[in-house]
Amino acid sequence: MEFLLEPPLALSFLAAAVLLTLAPGPDNLLVLALGMARGSRAGVAFGLGCALGCLNHTVLAALGVSALIAASPLWFNLLRGVGAAYLIWLGWQTLRSSGAALLRPDAGDEASPWQLFRRGLLANALNPKVVLFFLAFLPQFVSAGSPASYQIVQLGLLFTLQGALIFSLIGASAGRLGAILQRHPRWALWLDRLAGLVFIGLGWRLLLV
Repeated sequence: MEFLLEPPLALSFLAAAVLLTLAPGPDNLLVLALGMARGSRAGVAFGLGCALGCLNHTVLAALGVSALIAASPLWFNLLRGVGAAYLIWLGWQTLRSSGAALLRPDAGDEASPWQLFRRGLLANALNPKVVLFFLAFLPQFVSAGSPASYQIVQLGLLFTLQGALIFSLIGASAGRLGAILQRHPRWALWLDRLAGLVFIGLGWRLLLV
């Protein structure tokens, strides 16, 4: 039992994690845009992928690999370039659909929920800023009572679970809003374009900032 987080510590971490997850950021924008453009199932699937991508950063932080990446400009810039290129590619794929996926759910260019889940997983896992965030945030809630690696894993799991819930709610809500807007065929085109531009914009931001 000494390896488990103390309840007060876990609750304080959970409160901070919820506030950080609700704060406007790249993941929120991606889930919101995709949910509006492709519907609730797409938004929830992508949001769950983004949330579970945090497990990658949890493992890296527990093993100390995040510290190595943060200390190496070469590896950090390489990861940033790959992550930015992936986001830009997702945006381009979304722009290419030109609303067809919304008007014809069985269209060939419509990504399945599983595909969207994997895209969200990769989009989060390849974001070096999330690597640095986990490296800076999780250790603040580590106590001296048990090994740090065990505590970091538990904190990462808590962060992932609350993120999955919040992103799912955002994706589902965005899908309902998008369904209202999509009653007019022209909105389908513009919603897909908006989602694509959000992906591309965040990709460039990751690359340049």
